[in-house]
Amino acid sequence: MNSRIQHFTNDQLDRIHEATLKIWSEIGVAFKDEEALEIFKKNGVKVDGQVVFLDKKTFERAMASAPSEFVLHARNPEKNVTIGGPHIALTPGYGCPFIITADGEKKPPQLKDYENLCKLVHTSPYVNLTGNLMVEPSDVPARFSHLHMLLSNILLCDKPFVGSAVSRQAAVDTCRMASIAWGGENLEDKPVTVSIISSLSPLQYSSEMAGALIEYAKQGQANMVGGLMMAGSTGPVRLPGLITLQNAEFLAGIVLAQLIRPGVPVIYGGTSSITDMRRGALSVGAPELSIVQNAQAQMAQYYGIPCRGSGGISDSLAPDAQASLESAIALNTTLRSGSNFILHAVGILGAYIGMSYEKFLIDEEICGMLLRLYQSMEISDETIDVETIKQVGIAGEYLTHPTTFKHCRTEFFQPSLAKRMDHGAWTAGGRKWIHEIAADRLAERLGRYQRPEIDAGIETELCSYVEAQKSIAA
Repeated sequence: MNSRIQHFTNDQLDRIHEATLKIWSEIGVAFKDEEALEIFKKNGVKVDGQVVFLDKKTFERAMASAPSEFVLHARNPEKNVTIGGPHIALTPGYGCPFIITADGEKKPPQLKDYENLCKLVHTSPYVNLTGNLMVEPSDVPARFSHLHMLLSNILLCDKPFVGSAVSRQAAVDTCRMASIAWGGENLEDKPVTVSIISSLSPLQYSSEMAGALIEYAKQGQANMVGGLMMAGSTGPVRLPGLITLQNAEFLAGIVLAQLIRPGVPVIYGGTSSITDMRRGALSVGAPELSIVQNAQAQMAQYYGIPCRGSGGISDSLAPDAQASLESAIALNTTLRSGSNFILHAVGILGAYIGMSYEKFLIDEEICGMLLRLYQSMEISDETIDVETIKQVGIAGEYLTHPTTFKHCRTEFFQPSLAKRMDHGAWTAGGRKWIHEIAADRLAERLGRYQRPEIDAGIETELCSYVEAQKSIAA
């Protein structure tokens, strides 16, 4: 097959790797956390102040223990998710300070909005992890808003969930609440949550991120280690340099996780893109984002670890045609490249400025189409079915054949939002655009939501923990 997507040669991958080693030895990576620095020192790594100079031997020892695949356990075991290999995990948007309405209005989200997003994930046929910080609730004080979001993740959805990494304490809270949710079970060898650890480009880890990574690694929980480097401002303007620099950053965090707990699950990859030089601002709708996504998937495969990709993201400020085309390109590229954990798969608008309910549902449909596109086709005597072709023969028809009746409801992807009608039917139905159809579906979806069961004692203990931690934070 002649693929038009760029595939690095082994020589090119080796060149990026060797340049990464050179960055580590000659420049280093700063970790602004004392415990992180002590961990590196105890493992024989050179540390000068806050700067860590990783060496090839330490790197190879650490990467030898990093798993290529792992299971992320759900409160409902039927919804466990495998990360790595051929598997795909879809997760909603992350880190949005606003909700953007169907007509483009930007408004502060409430905790109710976060809860609604948890309900949408729970009822989604494609999104199989609940996010974290999908929006930032403005009606809850920031110092303990992560507790309310974690509680919503656990109570309103029984799929695996993304933990909080806003601070070391937030990581501790995530692990303790997860343990409560699993009835006090020791989860050190049973990952149930994954954190999003972001480097601070260029070549730094903040105390909050390093501290959160350490706590999750100690508890045997997964760390997705990545970042958002902006070509031309926080990273090199030429993409090969950006790909190499982010490689040095991401791997430094992954090495730290393995030094803490060899074999702890890790995921490689971020959402780096470009600086729009006309405005000096981030652009995630740019085609260069997908070029970097393809490259980082190949780097993760080079190291034999699961890869994170970015999905339904756009610079558009409304769920319009621009939002759909940019999201579809990004989603298709990251899935085509073999990424395993797709963050921001649904809902993002305005380069992470806001989540959109309508775009959540539109992106969800794109995800469904792409999952169908990448579904393996079985070629066998049964699926070719020459016997049916003989029965219909020359100039016959298949519409009323029994095999068509048997398979017509399962063989093809059935869209929920996309229109497949003639102009007259569309006009008779009110000439609704896809975001208007999505708004109608949203009300229906939330209306039929049913909260998953949870032991009453566990729920009480979770709520008590949240209130106790809020008192301390206050």
